[in-house]
Amino acid sequence: MLMYDLCIMKNIKKIHLGQNGPLVSKLGLGCMRMSSIWGGPTPDETESIATIHEALDSGINFLNTGDFYGAGHNEMLIGKAIKGRRDDAFISVKFGAIFHNGQWLGLDLRPIAIKNFINYSLTRLGTETIDLYQPSRMDESVPVEDIIGTVADLIKEGKVRYIGVSEISADQLSKANSTYPISALEIGYSLADRQIESELLPTARELGIGVVAFANTAEGLLTGELNAPLPENDYRDHFSRFQGENLRHNLQKVEVLKQLARDKSCTPTQLAIAWVKEQGEHIMPLVSMSRRSRLPENTAAMDIVFTPEEMNTLNTTFAAGAILGGTYLQR
Repeated sequence: MLMYDLCIMKNIKKIHLGQNGPLVSKLGLGCMRMSSIWGGPTPDETESIATIHEALDSGINFLNTGDFYGAGHNEMLIGKAIKGRRDDAFISVKFGAIFHNGQWLGLDLRPIAIKNFINYSLTRLGTETIDLYQPSRMDESVPVEDIIGTVADLIKEGKVRYIGVSEISADQLSKANSTYPISALEIGYSLADRQIESELLPTARELGIGVVAFANTAEGLLTGELNAPLPENDYRDHFSRFQGENLRHNLQKVEVLKQLARDKSCTPTQLAIAWVKEQGEHIMPLVSMSRRSRLPENTAAMDIVFTPEEMNTLNTTFAAGAILGGTYLQR
């Protein structure tokens, strides 16, 4: 019987989000998949709201969204879910990404745009304050100091509580933190994507910045459910990691994860999440879900512990460079 079959939902451990930051759940709920992704269908809204409610009931208070998820649909959905229980939720919102007809157009990080974005987000969420507000990425079009300085002004206005950043370099992180204390870095991190370990993670640790780690299963590679080749029209086929010999090589690595999961009576997905949470007290796995049925498995992953031998097996098998090919995380 799998571990999560035995799991009774219970309160998730809390951690400080950054140095002297707010207390948040060690496991975060990514809400992106509750809205249309890449032009796909919108999941059942009633089920999505029920998933948020059940997550809050179990102690998962960190809700992650972006104002561009579903063209604002995601924020409105969260607004409905937290109505009457705003104090139970810690809301993280990304801004700055511009889409048209489902196509990425670029970033708008001008101060005037940020001041416009925040008001739309507050209205859609039905709240007066966003707990964590962050640019979705950084480019060279606007100085980091201007972007972070604008969000700092929103803190003074009472519209934002804490500042985060997402998908940036170590130098940008240092520059942002010198402008205003940064509470959290949102970044992709998994057994298959360890490139941030060389500079970005040490910088975040040194500066006392919490890490919100998404893509724990590397776009499904680490779930143990993929086969080669991918089905036709699978969006992952655009990435070299999921193509031809690369995919076959990578799935051989995943066999080690699958065997360890069998030995520990859990799933490869649980092991992938558990590995991320074991990388530091300041690191939060951010797991996307849109169905209540996913909560028990993902919650139980937070209770998994590794022996030194098991951790060594994973770190050796999935050493930096062991997974061939790139994804959008390697820009």
